[in-house]
Amino acid sequence: MADDAGAVAALDCGTNSTRLLIVDGQGVVLDRQMRITRLGEAVDATHKLSADAITRTISVLEDYRRTMDAYGVVRARLVATSAARDAVNADEFFAAAEEATGAHPELLSGLEEGRLSFTGATASLARSRGTGGVLVVDIGGGSTELAAGVPPTGSDGAGNAAEVVAVSLDIGCVRLTERFLHHDPPRGSEVAAAREVVDAEMDRARAALPPIKSGGILIGLAGTVSTLAALDLELPRYERSRIHHAVLTREKVDIWLARLVAEDRQARLARPGMVEGRADVIVGGVMVLAAVMAGFGYVECLVSEDDILDGLVASIR
Repeated sequence: MADDAGAVAALDCGTNSTRLLIVDGQGVVLDRQMRITRLGEAVDATHKLSADAITRTISVLEDYRRTMDAYGVVRARLVATSAARDAVNADEFFAAAEEATGAHPELLSGLEEGRLSFTGATASLARSRGTGGVLVVDIGGGSTELAAGVPPTGSDGAGNAAEVVAVSLDIGCVRLTERFLHHDPPRGSEVAAAREVVDAEMDRARAALPPIKSGGILIGLAGTVSTLAALDLELPRYERSRIHHAVLTREKVDIWLARLVAEDRQARLARPGMVEGRADVIVGGVMVLAAVMAGFGYVECLVSEDDILDGLVASIR
């Protein structure tokens, strides 16, 4: 149970997954959960959240509410991102989400999403890796956020939002898969068309972001990056302690992209580290990671399991 200060919770309704983080009054993690709900299924084409997708997500949110009640959560922040930004019926989902959780839903802009992800990913970084410039890439289902700045220097993990510059790109793993990668495995022409769009978005990102300070590092967030680390480590089951702050080299990312592009969904799913709900969209996500590393000149990516959820709970503690 939570301590006397009261537990707080963050809920993130993304395009591919719906996630929960609960921490106590001292910031100790009490529970962290993720379910793949695919809220953004077909949103790129229809600009509408489907009834089935809403039902799947609300069912998970109802489960999360029971968990929050069990821990005595006193404050919660619930956010939605790319799928809801693109959907004309987002209000329908928000009404159901508020009823399910008791928390008022917030629709984050891409820039807000990027800054919160930066805060979450770098909150503990200063204590372990210094204060060089950082580029955080958060590869979601519908969009990818890139945020550049310096990690927090305060002992409480508080950063300076004014030092963070973010850009949001419409090239998430679900969006790229639904728009371009129609065959299993994808055809060469489909991959080429997707890469053309990804490369154009990288050009836009480089123009929007400032140069990274000397000694800077790249931090990768979200399911694509975590799954790629699990694949590289050949983990038969999820192990946060091994994935968090694992390192993916650019060479390894390129090798994995070539492997995954050549395989069908079932072959990918058979690999240790792959999970259901990720095998069909991971090619698009790894394509984005490879393009970020090449486009910004990074030879390594630090994998972080601290992300936007951690940024959200920091904002309400």
